[in-house]
Order: sequence, then C-alpha cells, then structure tokens
Amino acid sequence: MPTKPTVLVTGVSGNLGSRLVRELPDFQVIGVDLTPPGTSSPYYFEQIDLAEERSCDQLLELMLAYRPEAVVHLAFVLDPLRCGVLDPKQMWNINVAGTSRVVEAIAEHNRMIGGVEKFIFPSSAMVYGPELGKPATEESPLGATSLPYALHQQEADRTVQQRSRGLKKCKTYLLRPQVYAGASVENYQLGVLRGVPGGKGKLAERLRRKGFRLPVLLPSRGNYLEHRFQFVHIDDVSRLMTHILHRTQADGRLTVLNVAGQGESLQLRRCIEIAGIEVRHVPARSICRQAVRFLWDLGVSDIPPEALPYLLGSSALDTAKLRVFLGEHYRSVIQHTCEEALADSFVKEAAEAAAASAVLS
Repeated sequence: MPTKPTVLVTGVSGNLGSRLVRELPDFQVIGVDLTPPGTSSPYYFEQIDLAEERSCDQLLELMLAYRPEAVVHLAFVLDPLRCGVLDPKQMWNINVAGTSRVVEAIAEHNRMIGGVEKFIFPSSAMVYGPELGKPATEESPLGATSLPYALHQQEADRTVQQRSRGLKKCKTYLLRPQVYAGASVENYQLGVLRGVPGGKGKLAERLRRKGFRLPVLLPSRGNYLEHRFQFVHIDDVSRLMTHILHRTQADGRLTVLNVAGQGESLQLRRCIEIAGIEVRHVPARSICRQAVRFLWDLGVSDIPPEALPYLLGSSALDTAKLRVFLGEHYRSVIQHTCEEALADSFVKEAAEAAAASAVLS
C-alpha cells in the first residue's frame, strides 16, 4: 500500500485547523499548536509556541523527521481577549515573527533535503483596508489600519510575498479570505451582529444570563446601511485548502487569491435583517466611537474600538481569479453564497426565535 503524503498544519487546534484535518483522510497530518487539541486526534501533535525564537528549529526538526510535502500555516491570533494573548508584543511575535519562522523553517528544510512542495497561508481581506471604493483585486494596494490583527496580517502577507521567491521548489498559495462565517465561527463582525455582551466584566456576565443583546450602533448621518460586506463559509475555506493540497496543475511560485462566498455582496441592511438585531442611531461617528470605547472599557463588549473602521466600512473583493483558478471545481469548493454563509452563523438564533414564536402562537 502506498504511503500517505504528509502535511504539517500549524494552528491545528483552532476552528479552521480542526475542520481542515477532517478533510484530509488521505494525508498523514502533523499538527502544531500552542494549545493541544481538545479531543483525541488521529494525527501526531507537537506543542510549539511560534512566539519563541526556538520554534523555527523545532519546526525544522519536525520537517526533517516526517518529510511533509506541504505546510499549512493557520496559527494566528485574531482576538487577543478570546485567545488570552493580551500582550501586544506577544501577539506580534506569534502573528508576524511566527509566520517568518514557519517560512524560514521551510526554506532551510528545502535547502538541506527538499521536499516541501506547497505552502498555504491565509492572510485576510482586511489587508486592503476598511473603505474600498470598488472591489479589490489581488493587485490592489494594501491599506490595513487601526486593528492590530489587520496590521499584523498585512505585515505577514508582505513577508510571505517577499520570502516566497526564496522557497526553492515550493509553490506558495497566499489566500485573502473575507470574513469567516458559520455556526461555529466567532469574530468581530459576527460578534456585532449577534449582539452578545462578550466582555469579561461582571455586568457582561449578568447581561448574558438575561439574554440581552447589544444593538448595532450606527451614525445617523451617512449611508451606512447601504455599505456592502462579503462573507465566506469556514467550510468553503477548508475545502479550498484541501483542493490546493490535492492540486496537480503547474501553478507559479506565488499564487495570490481573493476568497469570498458565491454571489453578490450584502448591504449592511440585509446583514442586520438576517441577524435580527436592533439598530440604534447616534448623532455622529465620533459618538459611535466613544460608545464602543465605553462598552469596551466597562468590560461589557469584546469588540475593541480599533475594529470600528472595519465594522462601519464598506469592502468587497473581486474573486474572478479564484473562479478561474478553481475552474470546473468552483461550485463544489465554494458551496455557499455570502448570504448563506452569514445565515448559517445565526442558525441557533433562528431556531430560538422560531421556538419562541411557536410558544406565543
């Protein structure tokens, strides 16, 4: 029986990592993470902290021992409050320096014996910035602002682009996905639409027990309800990575791909309808910023003020290159529209609303 090919996955214990592993029964998976997987896993796991300098040597040792044909780098801190990484320097060390260490380990391994043929790194659509006048293409300038996660992704994105030229006999796939969505997904955009008081304070805990939902705050002046957003289902991102790992086409040394769900982008108005959340208008954007800061400082909300430009902005990606890249496989890989992906993030809320309606009737 032929030996299964090996893939090394960093951030394997996260939501996307665990989903990707389930898509890879025909691969031997070597998992790396700071946090061990929550359940017994059908792969070899190594606990490595990418914030540490020695992690580069640890990764190289793993590669020399298991000879992976591909590396998927998913270890990235988006929400420091939820991940418990509250030191900004440590977050940068994981996100930016950690990405450099993964790339350096691949480069050193391929210089020594070769064998890593593919490197997949998901960046983010946030690297283009929060206010896009037209859909961004892969050639659009990067303009991340304010939010540490977006700024770190931009720095790591540029690092991967630059270092990809030095990865001998290795194809690099740099993905820029839109906001992840799905029932199991938690991020700032979905957090605002869910309205759950996610802060660590006692007041937030009491509000959660009562089922209280924070309203969406919007400035009264401006066409914010017409601003457009895209989403991509986390399972579609997992399928895209799986497709790349199986792909046999002769791609170039660096492939950059915007990733979003099928179909049209959504107006914020429609996002709010899907979420079933209340909207409160405030006199000005500065008041909105102050309110977000107040809820954050009070420990009620887990949405940092630095995220506000992305929450109030308008952004869409041009995914024509992705459709050409996937060809006949496009609809089997990207199975959800933007609206379907967002709606799946609210299946629990929809079920609770239906149950409440049935009781009232």
